[in-house]
Amino acid sequence: MKLLDRPRLGLAVALAKTVTAIVKKLRLGAASVLPGEIARRFHPKLLSLLCEQVQSGIILIVGTNGKTTTSLLLRTILEANGAKVTHNATGANLVNGLITALLADTNIFGKLNADYAILEVDENIVPLLVKECQPQIILGLNLFRDQLDRYGEVDTINQKWQEAITPLSETTTVILNADDPSLSYLGQNLPQTVLFFGLNQPNLYLEEIPHAVDSIYCPVCGASLTYQGVYLSHLGDYHCSSCGFAKSNLDINSKEWGQILVGVYNKYNTLAAVLTAQTLNISPQLIKREIQNFRAAFGRAEELNVKGKQVRILLSKNPVGMNETIRTVNEIKAQGKSETTLLVLNDRTPDGTDVSWIWDVDTEKLVEKGGTIVISGDRVYDLALRIQYSQQTLNNPNLNLIIKENLKQAIDIALKSTPPDQTLHILPTYSAMLEVRQILTGRKIQ
Repeated sequence: MKLLDRPRLGLAVALAKTVTAIVKKLRLGAASVLPGEIARRFHPKLLSLLCEQVQSGIILIVGTNGKTTTSLLLRTILEANGAKVTHNATGANLVNGLITALLADTNIFGKLNADYAILEVDENIVPLLVKECQPQIILGLNLFRDQLDRYGEVDTINQKWQEAITPLSETTTVILNADDPSLSYLGQNLPQTVLFFGLNQPNLYLEEIPHAVDSIYCPVCGASLTYQGVYLSHLGDYHCSSCGFAKSNLDINSKEWGQILVGVYNKYNTLAAVLTAQTLNISPQLIKREIQNFRAAFGRAEELNVKGKQVRILLSKNPVGMNETIRTVNEIKAQGKSETTLLVLNDRTPDGTDVSWIWDVDTEKLVEKGGTIVISGDRVYDLALRIQYSQQTLNNPNLNLIIKENLKQAIDIALKSTPPDQTLHILPTYSAMLEVRQILTGRKIQ
């Protein structure tokens, strides 16, 4: 770091820490973005100066779904191996949020003492971020449609990633999900070392390709891909009969790794964290131990005990995410361990203001299983229309649909409808998840 930068860096850090203290003291929020925004205005090169201080490497975790769970599992493994890790654990994944997280672990002079920085990164800022830092590892989880009012289709994001990553040093290792055709194609065309994770378990295939799929066409020639089977949305085993493009060879055997969290999507998160940890030369024994002891991040298959009832929160913020949480809930319903589900739909900035995506959700599969479905949220009546449309199609006499505008009342009703030996599943969008947790626990996420 240049000597001239040190006083300015110290002032930027002091300013950020003061803002953080004031915001938290006055209970104005989590202070996960504002301190970084103010400090960055004072010192525009702050992010690159902080990244330069990370001793062993920066790990960028990108993708539409699974960033928080994967990041937390990887952090748990690294810390168990003795590493000091800085991480934007609040989920603030734009530039100002990343700066805030890094500043939180500096001393008053701006000295960052960290072996690794695990940064969950919004998929749209990857090109900007790699100009500010040289990552040791880029971990790409998946690309699904998410908040189309902000980003557009997945092909646009994929192209941006390729243009941003290609010029990076060959010291960067890229780890990608081979089951996602667009990411598999990306990896096959990068000059860096690329490793692939994915599933090789046909027993986990879906019976059919879901309605909400994003990329079933060959990224090389545009022909329809031939799928041997689909695990989740467009993720699966595939090849192109027209040009020969096919799923990349895996660098990990999914059959050898268990998981502690429910759902196929969490199997992917586990494999992503495992392959990254292996790349960092962490022993398989330690990795397996930490997987078995792992606990979910807030809202991501998180389990709570509320008034003697078991509650599981499954964040559902886009068509693929909600379809997978419905799949998980239905599997548990089939075991007789759940009959009540609460869905909460908001349309605030963190959720995306366009809620038309709910019509790409296979709510028929939830209605088909029956039981009690309680719905709430800012867009409760949009969700009610979607559920009632499914009910008109199926006419399931065993469905009990309850509509409640007031979220606290909706939660109370759902809890009362849940027998003591069963689990209440709550499927909220992002801002709704924060509200649900505050009501259930009596405190905000800090």
